[in-house]
Amino acid sequence: MGELKDTAKGLANEVAGNAKQAAGKAKNDPSLQAEGKAQETKGEVQQGVGKVKGALGDRV
Repeated sequence: MGELKDTAKGLANEVAGNAKQAAGKAKNDPSLQAEGKAQETKGEVQQGVGKVKGALGDRV
């Protein structure tokens, strides 16, 4: 069950990160773009953790 939670959180962080990057680009704000990229990367990692948990099943 933890894999679904991690995957969902990861997807949410990735979407929010992409939005921050777009806003930073529109406002010409490199700091906001960097923050968005960091959040997107965090989301990708969380999704990866979810996939690993899913593959391992109850052994985690």
